[in-house]
Amino acid sequence: MTANEVMKFIKDEGIQVIDLKFVDLPGLWQHFSVSAREFSEDAFSEGVGFDGSSIRGFQDINESDMLLVPDADATFQDPFTTVPTLSIICDVKDPVSGEMYSRDPRHVAKKAEAYLKSSGIAEKAFFGPEAEFYILDSVRFDQGYNFGYYHIDSEEGFWNSGKEGTNGSKNLGYKPRYKEGYFPVPPMDSLQDIRSEMMLTLERVGVPVEVHHHEVGTAGQTEIDMRFGTLTRMADNMMKYKYVTKNVAVRHGKTVTFMPKPIFQDNGSGMHVHQSLWTDSKNLFYKQGGYAEISDAAVHYIGGLLAHAPALLGFCAPTTNSYRRLVPGYEAPINLIYSQRNRSACVRIPVYSRSEKSKRLEFRCPDPSANPYLAFSAMLLAGLDGVQRKLTPPSPIDKDLYDLEPEDKAKVKSTPGSLEEVLGALEKDHDFLLKGGVFTSDLIDAWLGYKRKKEVDAMRLRPHPHEFALYFDI
Repeated sequence: MTANEVMKFIKDEGIQVIDLKFVDLPGLWQHFSVSAREFSEDAFSEGVGFDGSSIRGFQDINESDMLLVPDADATFQDPFTTVPTLSIICDVKDPVSGEMYSRDPRHVAKKAEAYLKSSGIAEKAFFGPEAEFYILDSVRFDQGYNFGYYHIDSEEGFWNSGKEGTNGSKNLGYKPRYKEGYFPVPPMDSLQDIRSEMMLTLERVGVPVEVHHHEVGTAGQTEIDMRFGTLTRMADNMMKYKYVTKNVAVRHGKTVTFMPKPIFQDNGSGMHVHQSLWTDSKNLFYKQGGYAEISDAAVHYIGGLLAHAPALLGFCAPTTNSYRRLVPGYEAPINLIYSQRNRSACVRIPVYSRSEKSKRLEFRCPDPSANPYLAFSAMLLAGLDGVQRKLTPPSPIDKDLYDLEPEDKAKVKSTPGSLEEVLGALEKDHDFLLKGGVFTSDLIDAWLGYKRKKEVDAMRLRPHPHEFALYFDI
């Protein structure tokens, strides 16, 4: 849509409220609303002011004034508001310099796409994230000087298989066993209708959906797969995905979490990201007859992903909780190799179809705690660095990695085991992110500072509840 078309839509559809949405540095949508009567077409060129010092990872208080610039081509009518509301995704602008804001994650994504074109390697990069999440019935957590706890619950949770009914309700069984939640039919799968409502609502806000299903974990682990798209648009869709799933769940008295590992000893939630490069109608990752029918360009792209994986995880698995999921021995994608079928490899080449249009690679380390604009951009830049430098990854392994002989297993490198480690890797290895001015040193420094102070140190300073079970009586 153009700005003029947006203004016409507002008038024709009786829109009363304009909701301006943008993303903070860690990756959560922020918003404020203005009356449709006060919203003019000038906003698309001049912007709308806000306080950048109150947004995580943005400005200091002495440089707080910032502008939101609505993107006329990123609008949708909000399906959750009572008053007719048009949501517009915005970019962030510095009112003093007149330039787009270097710490705006969406601006980073746009620069990544521009850099791809300027590199001459390809015209477009397509991304298709598969984000998993849990639909829960309740959650409680708190932290103080003398206590700390969390408690989550789900009627589906297998831990409730022996629970007695209350207030006239009955326990009817049908709880997915731990690690056995993949594809059961109702009544074992109690979330079919909620997922369908999520899917249909996503389609209403312009997000094409291919499939939805129950995932492996008990207690409502779920996956809804969006159709792939270009980098920035796909990151926009990922933000819509979180917004829609959370709000539909609340409608049903439930809650959604995208934490990578909310449940002990059951599956974590990943965000496997499918990727391919295209010029015109040609898929640059396809080559008939080769291993998994991928091209040399695809192999080098994989080489870039694996070479930079420790640093990439600083953006792609960016929470302390991410490393409760990425642990050895639990089929987690921690092995720095690629394979055409092995799901414990960091990079997998899906072989469901032999057609050129479906040929892609899947980077399996990321999780949905990531800021999609930064994570997709970082993956693209790592892959392009591999293509430019013709990096060759280790030979593919199609065997079960857990059945390898010890001497062979020792040759397979693994991803780092903590947020602190991957932030250290990012600090040392980020020149590939600076190419084309896509990321800036200022953004990377802000990211490292925020993550270390607000997350790594915050966790390191607090006793863990399980430490009382281990050490209280020593």
